[in-house]
Formats: sequence, C-alpha cells, structure tokens
Amino acid sequence: MRRGRQEPGWLRGEPPPRWARIAPAVALVGLVLAQALTPGDVELGYFLAGLPPVAAFAYGAAGTAVFAAIVLLLLGVHELGVAHARGTDLATVAVVGVLSVVIAWVRQRRDAQLVSVRTVAEAAQLAVLPPVPERVGPVRCSGLYRAAQRGTLVGGDLYDVRAGPYGVRALVGDVQGHGLAAVATVGALLGAFREAVIDDAGLGAVAARLDRRLVADAAAASVEHPELFATAVLLEFPPGLDVVRIVSCGHPPALRVRGPAVEEVVVDPGPPLGLGLAGPSPPKVTELAVHPGDQLLLHTDGVTEARDATGHFYPLAARVPVLARDPGGLVGAVWRDLLAFTNGGPNDDVALLLLSLDGREPVT
Repeated sequence: MRRGRQEPGWLRGEPPPRWARIAPAVALVGLVLAQALTPGDVELGYFLAGLPPVAAFAYGAAGTAVFAAIVLLLLGVHELGVAHARGTDLATVAVVGVLSVVIAWVRQRRDAQLVSVRTVAEAAQLAVLPPVPERVGPVRCSGLYRAAQRGTLVGGDLYDVRAGPYGVRALVGDVQGHGLAAVATVGALLGAFREAVIDDAGLGAVAARLDRRLVADAAAASVEHPELFATAVLLEFPPGLDVVRIVSCGHPPALRVRGPAVEEVVVDPGPPLGLGLAGPSPPKVTELAVHPGDQLLLHTDGVTEARDATGHFYPLAARVPVLARDPGGLVGAVWRDLLAFTNGGPNDDVALLLLSLDGREPVT
C-alpha cells in the first residue's frame, strides 16, 4: 500500500541528488575555462567566490572546505591567470569559505536529525495505521491511503480489516479535521474497533462502542476540541455465509461492483459517531447477499468531493466501470484517475478500500 505524497529525497533529509553535487564542480571548471577564453581586461574569476556557499548545500564540511581551498588557490595564485585578488579581497573570500564550511556542518547535523525524526515518525504513524493485508480470512483486500498534509502518512481518514470470532470486519472512517491534529482520534477509533472485533457479537454493538469512545474522548478533551465526531461505515462477513452486513454512520455509501454494473449500496443511514445520538438502540444493520466476483468499494469523501478546475465533483460511480478493467487493479486506477481529474491530487485525505469474498480461507 502506498502512502502520502513523495517529496524529493534532498527535501526529506536524505543525501542530495547527484546533480546537486556535480553542479558546483561543473561551475568551477566552466568559470576557469571561460576566464581562459576571455580577454585579459575582463575578470570572471571573482564569480568563483560564490561557489563555496553553493557547495555547502550539497557537501559536508570537508567537501565544502576543499571547494573553498581550491577557490582561494585560483584567486590568490596569479600565475594561474584566473584572477588577481590581493589583500582584503582574499581575506573576504576566505571568510566566505569559512562561513560556508560552518553552514555545511550545521546542515549536515540537521539532516541527520531530520532523518532520525522522520524515521521515528513514520514508524509511529505506520503503527497507528498499518498497511492492509492482501487477504484477511476469506476476504480479499486492497487499500490505498493518501494524507492531504505533505510529509505525513496518517491524516483524518482511517480503515482497517480484522478477523475475529464473529467473522471478518472492516472499518472505513473520516474523523473531524485532517492532518496530524486528527491522528489521536484515528488511533482511538482504531483501538476501539480492534477490541470490538473480538468482544462484540453484533455489528451495531461495534458502532455503539466507537460512538462511546469518541463521546468519552470529547468530554475529556481540552477547550480547543470541544467535540469529536467521525463518519464511518462498518462491514461484517460472517463465517460460512455469502452475505455482508453493513452499518453506516453518516458515511458516503459503498459501491458494489458486479461485472460491468456499479451501484451504490443502499443502507439505513445512522448518525455520525461521537455525537451521542445513537442512544440505547444500536444502529440498524443491513444484510446484503454477496455473489461470486462481487467487489465492495469503500471510500471517504476526499474522493467524491474532489473537484476539477471547473468545480465539478469527481464522478466515482461513473468512472468505476471503466477503471475496473485496469490490469493494475481498481484501487490504483481510481487514484491515478483522481490525480488526472484534479490536476495533481485532492486537497483532502483520501482512503479507498476494496473488499471481495471468495469463500476460501488462506492456506497456512
């Protein structure tokens, strides 16, 4: 499963690309050759003084010091014919070189810290929302997640698929807000769902547990977050039955893909989680027959509310029949189509989860 928008490596604290390391050396050679081909009354060699600061962004302290020393040599040794720097000019270039070495040393240390912090952050975020496996019991799964906030793997959307004593259960949700501010709520919901998969006999009881979790968290939250709520859809594939049970809590409807036909799954809508509106009665459960080859596509509103340049919403249900023929898989095809539709990607978190029941347990 792919996550997040990938940034260039040198913006993520990783070593700079090769072109960034080659550029200062190419500029050095180019300026020396240009000076050699230029009449003597025009001096280009002083442009060399700008190379050590440039090298500091691609090299460490030692490499930058080498560039600074070469520049001083070319400017100070007049017999080389590059420049005729003297006295204060050479002193100024030397100071620039020393400062460049310091900058390179500080940058190198910050890069190492950034790599360490990012590694820890990615491990923590993947612990909250691990990739969905290809199969959970008799259910085949395919998921895709994209966080709206750059550089993050987890935002305000969530999904999970777990097997328990009451069958395979799946959750797709969208919590209030997005980005890092919503990660705590995502973690709370996923933790409650994983417990409910084992403990709660009915799918409505699972939804009620999630609702109580958010209500309790909202009561204990600070003034900045007086209420927490989330939309969600819950699915259950009971063992030995070719049916799926669905509970919707204010979430966009799932799509059932049956051959070339695509239709929204009609269920009794329930209130969003966390508003305390469920009361003592659990939400209504809809039971749907599952035929061989049926696929259920669950999504968050980051997909259907994405707009193109003219302001039109992304027509997911209309696009799925065409995209389902993509040999690379429906989930990946939807994401690529969404990227093209929005010219770069939506501005909200996106979660897609594709489930199908083939009735066969994995071979162990």
